[in-house]
Amino acid sequence: MLSMHVDDEKNWKASECTVTEPSTIRRAISAASIGNVAEWYDFGVYAFFEPTIQKVFFSNLSHTMGEIATFGLFAVAFLIRPLGGMFFGPLADRIGRNRVLAATMILMALGTFAIGCIPSQESIGILAPLLLLLARLVQGFSTGGEYGSAMTFIAEYAPDRRRGYLGSWLEFGTFTGYLLGAIVVTGAGVALSEQQLLDWGWRLPFFLALPLGLVGVYLRSQLAETPAFAALEQEAEDREKQHRASQTAKDILGLWPYVLVCMGLALAWNVPNYMLTSYMPTYVTQTLPMMQHSGGISPTASQVLQIVVMVLALLAIPLIGRLSDRFGRKPFGLIGAVGLVVLALPMILLIRSQSEVAVFSGLLIMGLLLICFSATMPSTLPALFPTNIRASGLSISFNVSVSLFAGTTSVVVGSLVAYTGDLNWPAYYLMIAGVIGAVSLLVIREPNGTSMWGSPPAAASEAEAHDLVQSPGASHASTGLGIALPVVPTPRQII
Repeated sequence: MLSMHVDDEKNWKASECTVTEPSTIRRAISAASIGNVAEWYDFGVYAFFEPTIQKVFFSNLSHTMGEIATFGLFAVAFLIRPLGGMFFGPLADRIGRNRVLAATMILMALGTFAIGCIPSQESIGILAPLLLLLARLVQGFSTGGEYGSAMTFIAEYAPDRRRGYLGSWLEFGTFTGYLLGAIVVTGAGVALSEQQLLDWGWRLPFFLALPLGLVGVYLRSQLAETPAFAALEQEAEDREKQHRASQTAKDILGLWPYVLVCMGLALAWNVPNYMLTSYMPTYVTQTLPMMQHSGGISPTASQVLQIVVMVLALLAIPLIGRLSDRFGRKPFGLIGAVGLVVLALPMILLIRSQSEVAVFSGLLIMGLLLICFSATMPSTLPALFPTNIRASGLSISFNVSVSLFAGTTSVVVGSLVAYTGDLNWPAYYLMIAGVIGAVSLLVIREPNGTSMWGSPPAAASEAEAHDLVQSPGASHASTGLGIALPVVPTPRQII
């Protein structure tokens, strides 16, 4: 555990608390979630259409090399995410969150739309995968500017006693986007023959991204137009501008243990996420039948099973978020982490059996373990950093972890399976993520019910604010690393 020293304790007064009316915070969450729906639809379509994309853009490669190349292009969008965060973060300070969100949503939609316009490899040769690479870079660059800021924004203004439940709705939006992508791809597969899909049908879901992005921008502008919400965003922008001016790389590096813990939790959260949503569709419908010399289940059946699992996960996320406000974030996170270690091999063996019931059971176990993180991490990760570097520390840690270790899950696991012949590599990878997640959770203090580090208590009403400042521990903010800290410490106070 870390030990930290401060000179003075801060005893908050009720008048200093952040009071956000429930209707305003719901509007804020809805606005942020709509952005997630539009952006993650685009990633979902690519992931679920991976087998078709492989045939269109890498028809000159063997199945194994084509699969690795397609997953590599999926991963490359994540490698550029930190650059997107570095670009759009300061830009949001200058021109405002709404404009940046609109820009990232439209940029993401244009990148996805462009994929649908690219001729096949048979038509233009090597230029086809190069253009696909460019479109994926645009997608990744735009995505890097949104999620870390959205987590910070919601976490800072959600009432302390409801932060888990309200933060979980961000992931509700993410899963909705993935689910929408899966439904559209499955619908295209049912309505069209395989040859029609290869000729032109695969393009339709990508074309849909542009009107979806425009609708998302419109809906978000409607949600954000109330004076209360505008004031909330303006306060957040002003505070980030004030703190960003004094931020240095040294400040963030001085909190390197917190950065490592954040990266560990982001890894444990996102490895099962991308294992389920991007690798499993190909693993079930192509890798297993080819390597086990069996018929397997049809792509449509696999997609339907995936959709059912995601619907169940979608419904459970807010429930677990609400329960985490009562029982804490750590218990659910540890269930997910330990579950990955203990159940990873059984779930992959179920999926390898290739019966529809067994495949569904394996995918469902993976999905339920995933949402133990999805429902709790949006309210846990922001609590790891003090106010003066929260947005930047969280964005850098989260994006670097996702870029290097989680977004590359498909290409890394696919390569390991191809070159070793061991179909259990998805299980081994999940087990490693579970161990890292468990260790990261064990070194942090339970953040449930505490104010954010360096921020005043947050309440839903004036009466709740009075209750918060009078309750035990009200003068402390959670450090996220094992002890309660008086508020407004600086990185130089770490020993």
